[in-house]
Amino acid sequence: MKFAILDLETTGHQAEDDIIQIGIVVLDEELNVADTFSSFVRPGKAIPPFITQLTGITDDMVADSPSLEDLLTDVVRLLSDAVLVAHNVGFDAHFLNRSLDKCGYSPFTGRRLDTVDMLRMLYPTLPSYQLGAVSEAFGIEHERKHQADSDAEATALLFANCVHKLRDLPLLSLQRLGELFNGYDDLSWFIQLTLQNKELETSLDTNNHVYFNQLAMKAGDWSEVQPARANGEDETLSNLTFEQYMDEVRARFRQLMPDYEEREAQSIMFEEVHEALDHERHLLIEAGTGTGKSLGYLLPSLYYGAKQQKKIVVSTHTINLQEQLRQRDIPLLHEVSPFPFRAAIFKGRGNYICLRKFDTKVRMREYVSPNEDLMTAAQMIIWLGETETGDQEELNFGNKGAEFWETVASDADSCLNRACPWFRRCFYHRAKHETNVADIVITNHSLVFTDIQAEHRLLPGYEQLVVDEAHHLEEVAGKHLGLQLSYFSFVHPFSRLVKDSRGGGLLSQLIALLHGESEAAVPAWIETLDELGKTLTAIREDWDKLFELMYALMGAQSGAQAQQTEAGQSVFRIRPKEHPAGWPTITDTENNIYADLNKAVRTLEKSLTDMKEKIEETPIVNLITDLNGAVKDLARVRDDMREFVRANKLDTVYWIEATTQFKAKSIHLYAVPADVSEQLRMHLFEPKKSVILTSATLSVQKTFQYACEQLGLEGMEQEGRLKTVQLPSPFNYREQALVIIPRNFPQLKGAGGDPQFISLLVRSLTESAIELGGRMLILFTSYRMLRQVYDPLKEALEQHQIQVLGQGIDSSNRSKLTRRFRQQSASVLLGTSSFWEGVDIPGDALTCLAIVRLPFQPPNHPLVEAKSELLLAQKQNPFMKLSIPQAVIRFKQGFGRLVRSAKDRGIVLIYDTRVLETYYGKYFLYSLPGPKIEHMHIEQIVPRMREWLAVEQEGARQ
Repeated sequence: MKFAILDLETTGHQAEDDIIQIGIVVLDEELNVADTFSSFVRPGKAIPPFITQLTGITDDMVADSPSLEDLLTDVVRLLSDAVLVAHNVGFDAHFLNRSLDKCGYSPFTGRRLDTVDMLRMLYPTLPSYQLGAVSEAFGIEHERKHQADSDAEATALLFANCVHKLRDLPLLSLQRLGELFNGYDDLSWFIQLTLQNKELETSLDTNNHVYFNQLAMKAGDWSEVQPARANGEDETLSNLTFEQYMDEVRARFRQLMPDYEEREAQSIMFEEVHEALDHERHLLIEAGTGTGKSLGYLLPSLYYGAKQQKKIVVSTHTINLQEQLRQRDIPLLHEVSPFPFRAAIFKGRGNYICLRKFDTKVRMREYVSPNEDLMTAAQMIIWLGETETGDQEELNFGNKGAEFWETVASDADSCLNRACPWFRRCFYHRAKHETNVADIVITNHSLVFTDIQAEHRLLPGYEQLVVDEAHHLEEVAGKHLGLQLSYFSFVHPFSRLVKDSRGGGLLSQLIALLHGESEAAVPAWIETLDELGKTLTAIREDWDKLFELMYALMGAQSGAQAQQTEAGQSVFRIRPKEHPAGWPTITDTENNIYADLNKAVRTLEKSLTDMKEKIEETPIVNLITDLNGAVKDLARVRDDMREFVRANKLDTVYWIEATTQFKAKSIHLYAVPADVSEQLRMHLFEPKKSVILTSATLSVQKTFQYACEQLGLEGMEQEGRLKTVQLPSPFNYREQALVIIPRNFPQLKGAGGDPQFISLLVRSLTESAIELGGRMLILFTSYRMLRQVYDPLKEALEQHQIQVLGQGIDSSNRSKLTRRFRQQSASVLLGTSSFWEGVDIPGDALTCLAIVRLPFQPPNHPLVEAKSELLLAQKQNPFMKLSIPQAVIRFKQGFGRLVRSAKDRGIVLIYDTRVLETYYGKYFLYSLPGPKIEHMHIEQIVPRMREWLAVEQEGARQ
């Protein structure tokens, strides 16, 4: 057997396009290179500019090349009796067969293997399956990307890696893959062939895997995970003072990093965090970029927790930040700590796979989208042999992977706990056990509030909490202390129970299993389940009607009642006791849903309890458990929808959001407390001994008053329960950052840009981008204006070979856009909302940050409006007490994108002249960490930029 790895470059992707280059690498059965072939091909048409830009292949390079007909004899010889392999084999096989047919050859009918599918299955944790990205991940030299000979060589090496990994899999994993792909396609054939060879030669590999219920896994019994120090004691710790501990840590840092330098701000943070923990008080500490904030709180927290045998919980805003701590900071902490310790990462339950559900799904072959679901199941079989966490964050799913995950994710309602055969292998219970034996538990804000709502049954007991990115705490608290519903809140559990009109959901599966039982009650149960399927289908119709009515209600509103968010959603507020016209019809429909859903839930609960008592068959018991989970989901939806439609709590803000694109199906319903400060005080700051809150943006005008008001900390500083600290910046902003404000720029009214404003903005951005060769990030406060600027800016910069990337246009994925921006230096990136924070582009990739407008929240957003009404009732000014502080914090976050290291140097352009012309402009400029601020006429900007950057270049030459 031999493998022919083929790559073709073409004039485009359409049927009429021509091949312009062929690359073939032939591998023998042992995966050694047996032959190679490559040639340019003379096409029958000119090569389009975008293909030349992509591949580097020009018309001149192919002008004297052989015709396709002249080359096909060699190609046919190499492909004879070979398995055809390509990266996205469908594309290459299609062009190959069309060319063979055109030149009078028979089509290639042999077996085909796709390296994209093989990589997806065998390397499920790779972040990308694009050929260049995978080659880089595997350390494969691949300098001439998108040229057929180079691509074929890279693909051959990747294919060899895949085959080696497939052949080295545990026998049990290969057998499970064989069952999955039985008779599926050529990939199935190759798996079966590999399995046959494996069965002749192998025994169980007990060194690298544990085997349980026909799965080869890396993670064993979690009860074997022990604390890092026996009985929590350690001789090193008993007489170790904090000063001695830090001296030892610094010495270890110097051993690890010869150029290690002490940072003043970080040293202050070590002391302040330790003191707050030691004196049992709260701390608000603002630590700007470059402080080394993560280690600033982790090192003193670790010492205090280990020394006092106290559990320290660290909360981040996002799962991404949790992962950053896991992958970057915790390993470093292990290297510098003078004593052993354990750190545990704990996420929401839905992030962990439920092995019982997964095993049942694969055995029962419950696939909604067979091709995609088979691939996802195969990915998970491989992954279970490699993962120690069972955390979905590690996986790179295909199109339907997220839907598959929902059906196998852990959840409280269907968990059998100790009665589950998988209990001691369960990843969720492993994570929970690890939090119990850990010194530091790293979780997220959402889970902290979910734990408070669950009466502290999720996280281990703790009295010390560190909150990173604390400027998000109040917003997250509001979401968790309120409720959120969407169209799919009912549709997802309904679909699990009644997949479609032909059946196939959990109810149909249960009916099928009951037919094999001899219990006398079976006919009655089957009749009940049949009726329930019909009832739920009728409720689904009412649910659709309810959301259509809500969408129509939003469309009927105008003026101040229905608003647009920056992302283009329509927003409509429902005021308690002031329900809009049309609400009675909505109430009537909800009453029908509530009554029918109530009856369905009770009937199903009763039937399932009855079955559980009389039937002991494991498949049925498992199915009943999963059904109970779906029933509880429906009960929650029933209760939440009732609370939303009644909309009768005066301290709660109710609103509807929708988009015109997906209409009723896009609707989200929110009910959020207008003020959570009292709840935060009662549930967090009063019961906990020490809460450390840190962020790069907590102060406004050098004070923490706004943060204290929002978080329920007012008065605590005077009582001695709170200390506030603003750390000095580790960067020399006076030298590293220049802020330019064009003082003759027109002021803008409204969310969209008037033609004069947009025209001037595009002209100025174009001139700046040309001067800098791209390397610009432009921050907007609305998608609408971003789109207005995108096309004319792209057109203006195209002739200067500067690419323009737009959020929501070129991609909605922030990480992908940032990666593309970094990869091509001559780039300008247009972003909104999520780009104001969390984007890290250090070094020369970013030289200029442009802020188009000050980031005020729309005053008519229901939540902002309600908070403003509360302040007015207290005789306070909402603009000064709410709008400005929120905007200043966002503005500081945006400014923080520019200087990410001590070597970074750059320019900030602020096109909103309100910073100069209004009484509140000073709050924004005064909040910045000391950059050089200049204002000038628009035509002076580029010469000033050139002059300022030349100083740096002159310094570099000297």
